[in-house]
Amino acid sequence: MFPRLDRNMSEDEWIMAAQRADYLFVMGGNIITANVIKANPKLKGIAMVHRRLPTNNAIDLDAARAVGVPVVFQYPWEPVYDRIAEATCDLTIAMILDLAYRLSDADRYTRSGRPLQEHTMALMGIGVTGKIAGLLGLGIVARKMVPRLRAFRMHVLYTKRTRLAPEEERALGIEWADQGEILRRSDFVCLEYDYNPSNHKIIGEREFAMMKRTAYFINTARGRLVDEPALVRALQNRTIAGAGLDVFWHEPPGSPEMAPSPEFFKMDNVVLAPHNGGATWDARTELTRATARQIIALIAGERPEGLVTD
Repeated sequence: MFPRLDRNMSEDEWIMAAQRADYLFVMGGNIITANVIKANPKLKGIAMVHRRLPTNNAIDLDAARAVGVPVVFQYPWEPVYDRIAEATCDLTIAMILDLAYRLSDADRYTRSGRPLQEHTMALMGIGVTGKIAGLLGLGIVARKMVPRLRAFRMHVLYTKRTRLAPEEERALGIEWADQGEILRRSDFVCLEYDYNPSNHKIIGEREFAMMKRTAYFINTARGRLVDEPALVRALQNRTIAGAGLDVFWHEPPGSPEMAPSPEFFKMDNVVLAPHNGGATWDARTELTRATARQIIALIAGERPEGLVTD
């Protein structure tokens, strides 16, 4: 139906697809409006590659209920999310290594045709051995990061709403600190909080000013945890050394007004990714397979466990 990989489908494209389809298999980031649902009176079902959330508005559930189109979300979610978390964890570690050893800088330097020198001083990085990684949040992604960071002989600080028991901290080899201490001490500050209204823009100008000028900020959680203009200024003014970003204030970047701040594109001290922390063949295969099973259940006349409308 849609061969492109660089953007989501528009409403008009979804309407045309719906008119030809019995079932809609919807990848995350797409929006299924009432107009799409009503485009085909014979539509038999919609499956969304997404976690079932009460606040999810990717599909107009009221419109689906009104015309009797069943909507299913992925099920079960937890084993699939574990694979996504694993991949997001590894992307975060990759960003730390990229910034620590200036791999993107080295790639640009080499491609530019500049002289290659074994002992060049042009690409000095801070490395990771003996450095401090600060985890703001200790959810599933951050927990997976701990053994990887420890393998690089990094000291790991963490903070979360409820501190772990001392024996668990010792077993993981991590040290508890409040957010301020993590910002002040860390060489790599990794933002891993869940997003909710209470921590909207929890990292801003004040927080960046607390960091070391040699420290790097990595965000693979959610863009709206961060005051993005304040981050731009901190990078431009070298308040911090650099950043690794997989998430942004506006997502998905489907139009000029919904794109990462353009200033990021001009900075050599920033590593950017298009929110593809779970983009491995393993994670995405299981993601789509779990959703396909829901459609198969609908076809078989069964009641899928991921059903949210009747």
